[in-house]
Amino acid sequence: MIHLPFPVRDANASSGSDGLGNLPEWDLSDLYTASDAPELKRDLDWLEEHCAAFAVDYEGKLADLDADGLLTCIQRDEKISGVAGRIMSYAGLRYYQLTTDGDRTKFLSDCQEKITTYTTPLVFFTLELNRLEDDHLTSLLAQNADLARYKPVLDRIRAMKPYQLSDELEKFLHDMGVVGDAWERLFDETIAGLTFTVDGEEMGIEATLNLLTEQDRAKREAASHELARVFGENIRIFSRVHNTGTKEKEVVDRWRGMPTAQTGRHLSNHVEPEVVEALRDAVVAAYPSLSHRYYELKRKWLGLDVMQVWDRNAPLPIEDSKTVDWDSAEDIVMQAYSAFDPRMGDLAKPFFTKSWIDAGVKPGKAPGAFAHPTVTDVHPYVMLNYLGKPRDVMTLAHELGHGVHQVLAAEQGELLSSTPLTLAETASVFGEMLTFRKMLDGAKTAQERKVLLAGKVEDMINTVVRQIAFYDFECKLHAARRQGELTPEDINALWMSVQAESLGPAFEFMDGYETFWAYIPHFVHSPFYVYAYAFGDGLVNALYAVYEENPDGFQDKYFDMLKAGGSKHHKELLAPFGLDASDPAFWNKGLAMISGFIDELEAMEG
Repeated sequence: MIHLPFPVRDANASSGSDGLGNLPEWDLSDLYTASDAPELKRDLDWLEEHCAAFAVDYEGKLADLDADGLLTCIQRDEKISGVAGRIMSYAGLRYYQLTTDGDRTKFLSDCQEKITTYTTPLVFFTLELNRLEDDHLTSLLAQNADLARYKPVLDRIRAMKPYQLSDELEKFLHDMGVVGDAWERLFDETIAGLTFTVDGEEMGIEATLNLLTEQDRAKREAASHELARVFGENIRIFSRVHNTGTKEKEVVDRWRGMPTAQTGRHLSNHVEPEVVEALRDAVVAAYPSLSHRYYELKRKWLGLDVMQVWDRNAPLPIEDSKTVDWDSAEDIVMQAYSAFDPRMGDLAKPFFTKSWIDAGVKPGKAPGAFAHPTVTDVHPYVMLNYLGKPRDVMTLAHELGHGVHQVLAAEQGELLSSTPLTLAETASVFGEMLTFRKMLDGAKTAQERKVLLAGKVEDMINTVVRQIAFYDFECKLHAARRQGELTPEDINALWMSVQAESLGPAFEFMDGYETFWAYIPHFVHSPFYVYAYAFGDGLVNALYAVYEENPDGFQDKYFDMLKAGGSKHHKELLAPFGLDASDPAFWNKGLAMISGFIDELEAMEG
C-alpha cells in the first residue's frame, strides 16, 4: 500500500521577466533541513527496521487477524507510507528546483532505490488482503468502526484483485519500478537541459513556450520554428522514452490481464470506463460548437485568412500586454478566494506567508506548475514558473486550489487523503473560476470584458478540448505500440491525426509541429492522466451552475466534498449537489457553460 507521492505537472501552466516583485522560494525545512540532516537518516533507518518488522509480524498471517488486529496492521502500514512519502517528497521537490544538478539527481535516485528495497518485503500485504474472502472481510469491517473507515482504501486495493500476479512476480515488478523511473528522469533532464535561441537570445523551454503568447506575431512564429527545430534534433531521445514507457506498460498490463491500456488509470481513479468514454464522446461531439467556432472568431479578430499554430494562444490585438507583479497576483487570487468564503482565504494565506510557493523561472528548474501534497502531517508545496501574464495569475489560482484541497483532505490521514485524479482537479479549476468571475465582475469596459471572456474560453478549450485530444493521442499511441516499435515519424503521424480534428478548419499546421508531442510530461509520468483535466473542468462548470442557481449552503457542501479526500466515490461526493457524472447529460451541462461564453463573444461582434 506504499504510495510515494510525486508531483505531476499541470498541463495548463503557462510560461523571465523583470519587474515582478519579490518572487517567493520554497523553504523545504518543514520536511528536512538538508539532504544530510540527521532526521532524514533517522527516518531511513526507521523505515528499514519497520518494513522488515511488518513483514515478520504479518506475512502469511493476515487471514488469521481479528478486526482489531487488522486495524493495527493497516495503521502500521499507514505510518510506513507517511515516513516514505516524507523522504520522497523532500528528495523530489529539491530535485525539481534544479533538475540539472548532479548531487540532487543522485540523492533522489538513492532515496528511491533505498525505499524500493526497504518496501519490497511489504508487497505481500495487498496480495494477502486480496486473498481474504469477501464475507470474512465484511464481517471484520462490521465489528470495528475505526477499521470500517478504511473500507474505501480496501475497495480500491481489491479492485486490482482480478489483475494480481503471484507474490514473487509482484515483488519483482516492485523492484523493477526504479528502472521505469530512470526513463522518466531521462525525459525530465532532457527537457530541462534544452536550450532555444530566439532573436539571438538563449533561453529554456518555459521562456520559449511563453513567447507563443506574445503580442508580436513574428516573435511567436520564430519561437514555434525554434521549438520545432530543437524537438526535431532531440526526437530520437523522446521517441525512445515513449517507446520504452509504453512497451513497459504493455508488458505489465499483458501479464496482469488488463483489458485495455487505460484500465489501470481508471482503476486508480476509481472511475468507471463508461463514465470516461461518455466524457470523451461528449467533448469530441462538441469540437465544432466549441474549439472550431471559437478559433473561427479568433481568426477574424487577428485579421488572418488562416491561423497558424503560433496563433493559437496569441493575445487579442486589443489586449493590454502589461504584466501582473507578484503582489498584485496574490491580491487578486486572495480576494477571489476570500469573497467565496473567508475560510478559503484563511487556508490559502500560509502558502504566501510561509514559503510554500516557489514561483520564479530559473535555469534547470522543472517546467510547468504543480501542487504537491507531501504528507498529511506536513503541508503541500506549490511550484510555478511565474512570468506575470494574466494566464500565470490563473495558474496561481489553479495550483492554490489544489493546495487548499490537499490541506482540507489531510485530516483523512495518509491512506484516505489522496483524491482520485478525476476529482483532484475540482478545487483547482473551481479556484480558477472564482478568480475569473472576480476579474470579470471588475471589468470596466466591454473591451476588457471581451479580453477576459476570450482568455477564459481559451483556457477552457486548453483544459477540455486539448486534453481530450491528448487522451485520444495516448490511446492511439499505446494501441500502435502493441503492434511493434514506433519510429518518430509514426508518433508524429498519430499526433497530427488528433490535432486538426480538435482545433478545426481555421488552422494550418507548419512543418515541425508534428513533433510537439515530445515535451508533454503527462504522457511519460502518468499515462492517461490528461482526461482528469477535462473531467475536472466539466465537473466544476456543472458545480458552478449549481452555485449560481442556489448559493445557499453551497460553501459548506463544497468544503465537505474537499475534506472527504479519497474517502468517497464520485457518485457520493456529487450527490449533495444533485449531480451524477455517469449521466451523459451531466457533461453537456458543463460544456454548455463554455458554449455560452462563446455565444456572448459572438454577440459582441454583432
